[in-house]
Amino acid sequence: MWIHMALIVLSAGFLLPIIYTLSLSFSGQGGLVSSSLGLIPEKLTLENYRIILMDKPFFQWFGNSALLALGTVFFALVVAVPSAWAFSRFRFPGRRGLLYLFLLLNAFPSILSMVAIYRLFRTFGLMNSYLGLMMVYTGMMIIFAIWNMKGYFDTISISLEEAARIEGAGTLRILATVSLPLALPAVIVTSVLIFITTWNEYIYAVSFLTSQDKFTLAAGLYSLQGTQYTTNWPVFTAGAVIVTIPVLIVFFLIQRFMVGGLTAGGSKY
Repeated sequence: MWIHMALIVLSAGFLLPIIYTLSLSFSGQGGLVSSSLGLIPEKLTLENYRIILMDKPFFQWFGNSALLALGTVFFALVVAVPSAWAFSRFRFPGRRGLLYLFLLLNAFPSILSMVAIYRLFRTFGLMNSYLGLMMVYTGMMIIFAIWNMKGYFDTISISLEEAARIEGAGTLRILATVSLPLALPAVIVTSVLIFITTWNEYIYAVSFLTSQDKFTLAAGLYSLQGTQYTTNWPVFTAGAVIVTIPVLIVFFLIQRFMVGGLTAGGSKY
């Protein structure tokens, strides 16, 4: 009982910033600097949402973010699915060493590569380019994708693939028609986590997208901040609330796949 009460109090503490953000998005211009810390605005208004949806290029930012996120999911899965299956099914020299090398590479903060990425982008003309960002995002997420899906492929009985091979199926056909359909929960979970990470990514988008018409939602919301004297925080929080809606919708749609996809993906190495 006491443990449950402690968890409820802890959860409520984590929810307070979210509730305050939602409250501020419905408040007037002075909501953030008001002396009151109440969670209910003194004056409810939808003006902040009207501004972000009508007066700002929000839908253009939305489309840019969707393009980047979906493109990254596609490229990451194209590389990660066959790679994960190969690591799971074939015993080649250096296999385990490569897997641990991937983990080691993933341990370094991505911010350390900013200078190198900037030089590469300048050299190959990828500044202010969606293709360049997709390549960076794919590199960021592919290690997680390989490890998660490899663990799920490990749980699939190899006898099914052997039966298909006896029937004359080739390697690619076995992957496409036998292993991949059985690994669908892991593929869906991996895709959604890649999508959410890319959707919310901020540092690279702000650093390498210089044209306002190419801004993602994160970069667009950052541009709304202005300076410390001109920031309209209620409008900013209204935009932040709207940005979370697609992520919540996607999460609830695939919730039934989450537990199986994540636990099976982490069950073996």
